Amino acid sequence: MRFMPPERTIYFREPSVFCYYIIEKETFSMTYAYARVSARDQNLSRQIEAFSALGIDSRYIFCDKKSGKDFDRSNYMRMIRRLRCGDLLVIKSIDRLGRNYTMIIEEWSRITKKIRADILVLDMPLLDTRTGADTLVGKFISDIVLQILSFVAENERENIRARQAEGIAAAKKKGVRFGRPRKVYTSEFIDIVKNYKAGNISLSQALSASRMTPGNFYHHCKIVSENYLK
Repeated sequence: MRFMPPERTIYFREPSVFCYYIIEKETFSMTYAYARVSARDQNLSRQIEAFSALGIDSRYIFCDKKSGKDFDRSNYMRMIRRLRCGDLLVIKSIDRLGRNYTMIIEEWSRITKKIRADILVLDMPLLDTRTGADTLVGKFISDIVLQILSFVAENERENIRARQAEGIAAAKKKGVRFGRPRKVYTSEFIDIVKNYKAGNISLSQALSASRMTPGNFYHHCKIVSENYLK
């Protein structure tokens, strides 16, 4: 059976023998950082400066300007493909990872339990899964804190959506109109419609005077009739 060298080995040739040497995980682990904002006009500098202050090389900082509704983000996926057992992923705050409670928990579990990498959240020191920084109890506490924070964040988003819906409903009751503003018609066009409806001018005369196609004229004629000629 052919022996396959483990990941992260270094190969070099000696005079007559091809050798490989295994590098210990502790001496070859990598630190990556991930920054995200939701829109292209938002700034990533605050997150990147925090990573640079920790000595993280810019080559290992991955950034996306995309919504956190899912993980379909090009640079995030590139980073995840590089992440290996023993590596460390640093993020500024937990919402940079995602914005959905269930999604955050699943991704956290995938990184820490399946990939077996560690995560450090700078804005919440309790969210630090590094073996050197905690024990099994520490990891348990980290998971509990994550679930609480994720639940609170998700609950707040639901409350915001509910308040927005209530505000819109209250505004509609007061007569506030949403969407595109109603078209304002000139008195000349209203007179054209009035004369056409009264039979004083023909359709061709109405079209010529309004400079509209038949379809447009009928559409606006209906609006004027319902709102101006009652």
